[in-house]
Amino acid sequence: MRAILVRTGIDHSYGHWNAPIDPESGQFVYVPIPDGKKRYHQGMRRTYREIVPALDKFSKKFGIGEIGFPLVLFDKAMHLDPDFQTLTYGDNGQKRGSGIKQLSQGDILVFYASLRPIAQAKELTYALVGLYTVLRVTRADRLPPCRWKENAHTRWTPISPNDVVVDAIAPRSGRLKRCLPIGEWRNKSYRVRREILKKWGGLSVKDGYIQRSARPPEFLRPKMFLQWFKRQGPVFLRRNN
Repeated sequence: MRAILVRTGIDHSYGHWNAPIDPESGQFVYVPIPDGKKRYHQGMRRTYREIVPALDKFSKKFGIGEIGFPLVLFDKAMHLDPDFQTLTYGDNGQKRGSGIKQLSQGDILVFYASLRPIAQAKELTYALVGLYTVLRVTRADRLPPCRWKENAHTRWTPISPNDVVVDAIAPRSGRLKRCLPIGEWRNKSYRVRREILKKWGGLSVKDGYIQRSARPPEFLRPKMFLQWFKRQGPVFLRRNN
């Protein structure tokens, strides 16, 4: 078994904002990164206006008033990937996703994001927000037109032959109902907390570094990670918000 840790979601580098989290309950809003300047198949462009109702609902539930979502993003296209509704994830199989391209059925993709607590806090919350048990990995340009709307990498035109799309197994995959905080500020960057890193059996990066990486790190002991993960009592949702 292989397991890869993948960063996702809007942040300071991609979108200049962090999605909110309530630290008490672990509830959060999944907000993807911007999609940049892309062309799309007709009717397949997805914008941040889809996220606004989820942000409004979150804001009202926790009584935080104006949530500060950047107005400049409202009509911008978002890179909805992973898409927890369709249980897909796309990546460039020649570069960042070269390891993902090699995954097989039963392997694991673990998604994490940097979230901003609604309470007054200087530090961000780095947390697991979803997990996929891999069904198959397919070259994006080989998916039939009836499936193009299911993933960000096949909504684009042209579809790159370098890209791959992961399909996940339900019900062992999805967005987490409550996120699982894993990070802390240590040695001038965000890293997996040492006690958690030990329970996972380690990562293929120095001292649990998760702030930014050119290639997603792998779990050294995937079965140890899964044992830890199951003890957290995760609940999967097949929806983005």
